[in-house]
Amino acid sequence: MLESYVTPILMSYVNRYIKNLKPSDLQLSLWGGDVVLSKLELKLDVLEQELKLPFTFLSGHIHELRIHVPWTKLGSEPVVITINTMECILKLKDGIQDDHESCGSNSTNRSTTENTKSSVKPRRIQQAAPTDPDLPPGYVQSLIRRVVNNVNIVINNLILKYVEDDIVLSVNITSAECYTVGELWDRAFMDISATDLVLRKVINFSDCTVCLDKRNASGKIEFYQDPLLYKCSFRTRLHFTYDNLNSKMPSVIKIHTLVESLKLSITDQQLPMFIRIMQLGIALYYGEIGNFKDGETEDPTCHNKDMLGNITGAEDETRIDMQYPAQYKGQELYSQQEDEQPQGWVSWAWSFVPAIVSYDDGEEDFLGNDPTSTAHQQKAQTLRDPIVSIGFYCTKATVTFKLTEMQAESSYYSPQKVKSKEVLCWEQEGTTVEALMMGEPFFDCQIGFVGCRALCLKGIMGVKDFEENMNRSETEACFFICGENLSMKGLTYLTNSLFDYRSPENNGTRAEFILDAAHHKETYTEIAGMQRFGAFYMDYLYTMENISGKGSANQDFSSGKSEDMGTVQEKSTKSLVIGPLDFRLDSSAVHRILKMIVCALEHEYEPYTGLKPDIKDENEIILNTEEVASLEEYIPTRHTSVTLLKCTCTIFMAEFNLLDHLLPVIMGEKNSSNFLNATNFQSLRPLPSIQILVDKINLEHSVPMYPEQLVHVVSNLTQLSDNLLHYCYAHCYLKIFGFQAGLTSLDCRGSYCLPVPIIPSFSTALYGKLLKLPTCWTKRSQIAITEGIFELPNLTVQATRAQTLLLQAIYQSWSHIGNVNSLSVNEALMNEVFQTIGVKSKNPLPTLEGSIQNVELKYCSTSLVKCASGTMGSIKICAKAPGDSGKEKLIPLLQGPSDTKDLHSSKWLNESRKPESLLAPDLIAFTVQVPQYMDYCHNSGAVLLCSVQGVAVNIDPVLYTWLIYQPQKRTSRHMQQQPVVAVPLIMPISRRKEDELSVGSAPLAKQQSYQASEYASSPIKTKTITGCMLYIYP
Repeated sequence: MLESYVTPILMSYVNRYIKNLKPSDLQLSLWGGDVVLSKLELKLDVLEQELKLPFTFLSGHIHELRIHVPWTKLGSEPVVITINTMECILKLKDGIQDDHESCGSNSTNRSTTENTKSSVKPRRIQQAAPTDPDLPPGYVQSLIRRVVNNVNIVINNLILKYVEDDIVLSVNITSAECYTVGELWDRAFMDISATDLVLRKVINFSDCTVCLDKRNASGKIEFYQDPLLYKCSFRTRLHFTYDNLNSKMPSVIKIHTLVESLKLSITDQQLPMFIRIMQLGIALYYGEIGNFKDGETEDPTCHNKDMLGNITGAEDETRIDMQYPAQYKGQELYSQQEDEQPQGWVSWAWSFVPAIVSYDDGEEDFLGNDPTSTAHQQKAQTLRDPIVSIGFYCTKATVTFKLTEMQAESSYYSPQKVKSKEVLCWEQEGTTVEALMMGEPFFDCQIGFVGCRALCLKGIMGVKDFEENMNRSETEACFFICGENLSMKGLTYLTNSLFDYRSPENNGTRAEFILDAAHHKETYTEIAGMQRFGAFYMDYLYTMENISGKGSANQDFSSGKSEDMGTVQEKSTKSLVIGPLDFRLDSSAVHRILKMIVCALEHEYEPYTGLKPDIKDENEIILNTEEVASLEEYIPTRHTSVTLLKCTCTIFMAEFNLLDHLLPVIMGEKNSSNFLNATNFQSLRPLPSIQILVDKINLEHSVPMYPEQLVHVVSNLTQLSDNLLHYCYAHCYLKIFGFQAGLTSLDCRGSYCLPVPIIPSFSTALYGKLLKLPTCWTKRSQIAITEGIFELPNLTVQATRAQTLLLQAIYQSWSHIGNVNSLSVNEALMNEVFQTIGVKSKNPLPTLEGSIQNVELKYCSTSLVKCASGTMGSIKICAKAPGDSGKEKLIPLLQGPSDTKDLHSSKWLNESRKPESLLAPDLIAFTVQVPQYMDYCHNSGAVLLCSVQGVAVNIDPVLYTWLIYQPQKRTSRHMQQQPVVAVPLIMPISRRKEDELSVGSAPLAKQQSYQASEYASSPIKTKTITGCMLYIYP
């Protein structure tokens, strides 16, 4: 009878997780085809043992459990398991000592006896099961596999709650159903076959609601906040590929989830709690909480400590912790006891792969197979780690930030109600989160999205800037835009997913995966990532290779023993690329962003962990020559690269300024005032602004993967090499390309006027490094603790007096606290700065232009001294003023280094002074050294060295003209609205080529230029002289 084989399997799982069941009653009900069990209590200790989470189950029960077995159509209809109303409540483990007590506590109704019973394998139950000689083992095995592969699981009303301090996080799923599907992902009764070694499943989640509320001291929620997520539905597709019919585990596993619309809502009261939950995840991820305390060992009778011991640091998430590379003097240097080795979260999740995708190991005994059977032999073989692909895809996501206020009812005894108002919204399209892993040595995670934007909603802090009656456009409300529109980009975010009709799995072919680090970097470049997404792309790759020749990267690392793995090389790289973005910082955006920061800081939660002090290991580690050579050969590092492309940042004049209510809270001085008088908002147009454009920003950061262990070893070496010392630092490189800034103005139609350049395009670079664990280097006082280098090839600033007054007005609008209307910009000043195209000014303003070249600054500090040095190649300041016949002339005001040996003669004023040598000394060179502690200045005194080359200064009346400028009203014909165009800051104006530059007037192009002049940008290093000369030109 089939019942003899199927019933024990179902009974074993039900009895394993449900308490107080009578196997005899359950068996009789199953033989009838239907089982209905009510008011069931879950075995919480078994759940904790199975899940191994750092949480404790406070309660768990099932209202109703239904099992339907179609005995007459078992080969064509699925077994249906229905759970109606399942609720579980969890909390974070209090600590190791509490876990000892919780093992035998009556509050959770757990006992050692139940734990022993639950650990019995299903094969124990089958000992009394009869064998039917009419059913061959091969047929039974095939039938059991078909039954297990087609089981339908339905959960109605799933409730999960997490409580901590005053936080109550609850997840409610109205319905979740898992069933088997066919090639077109339609419901079907399927099984793997020799021609199609694929199994597909679908899980549909309906009406998922997530709530985050605050409870009082008695545990009661006084008023409920708006749900974080309300009635969100999504579906998951599972695709399993097997190598053969006897495979117990799939060779390829794909689990992809798609959400069409994700709408999140966070109030000001929920924001601190939400951040607290995120901090909990980060603390668990990095192993800052949940590990064993010093001197404690695991109690084998209590599995709670095992749960806590399975969490470790940042880079350990993709492997069972080897702790440190083998080249660090084997395992004698840093290895821990095997029972104390922590395990990463991904490794923890990886351990569930066999349990999720295959039925229990004991099913071999249910089938009555001989141990020498083919299936048993397959089981005994060493299984190769499967390829696992996990993906999350969201078509459109929206996050809304709300401010709440209490409103009392008319009746005195009526409860208070919470009214929320939306003030900020974040919209994101085409989101992808993909993870690919194969065993412990390979893990890759890619995150990206096609486009995003941020908008202002309604009013904030009593200012009604975006109320419905303001009639402001959506363009004005949007202050952040990045990437492209999903309708233009297409479905590239679904590429090669189970929801992509072009993917290999949806076309009957087997997918190919890139599991080699070099090939991965060649394929998934920054350009390829931005072509797929457009707004944001992140690629995190971790690999662990065995280079001893005894195995490959695909071997089994589950033992975690270094001697079995030989020499291991670990690599961790993170690459982030942010596409073209436009960031507008006006009063509405700035106040909303700062308000979110203030709300996030208004809490009294204690941090999960504190900063660990640097404690030097008293046990010094000495390496021999071979071990040092092995250490020199390869040191594992973590490398992070962040790239921003085509950034535009516009800083507007403040239309209202309430920063005095926000900045003190951010600075930790006082609490913010919730009550603010409503202010009538009046939009200021035209609205001047500073616009900054950057072609590219690149930030690179590298740090040793095991800094504590590396520093403890290297700091004790007698002969320290530069290579080893280099890896004991955290290095940071910052490069900025094509930075330029200018003035622009926003009119009433939401368009920008022609930009007026202030800073032409330039590039710069910054490098810094920080020594890890400085306390371990006290014996080497000459070792640099921090070091920094700044390089600036050239920088030019040009502006008229009107432009500087406008810059001053923009600055004062943000620095002046109170009503900003009094700081409104003079109309004449605006007309002078943004001149109408095609209209020639009667009195053109002189322009001052300053340039510095070849600037290099260095900083270094040791345990004894701090030192800074720097050089500046040249400095030039000139004025561009109107000359005769409408032409401009260049008037030098300051120049250095300058050859002024013939300054006393008239010949110096008339001759051409072209650069004679580019190898001349720098204009300024200095070195400063001061002791770290003034009390020890006798050991390391202060030093100041400075060298200044010749400088020539010209005091010209044009400088006085520039300084005394005052804006004046212009005629009506000059006040016409100038055309609005979208152009870059730097206009394509041909540069002037001049043969000579003199102190007096010089012929220039007729049209006024805002480019850096030839005078300011040319290298003018000349003959070296000593002293500084001053001359006056009449």
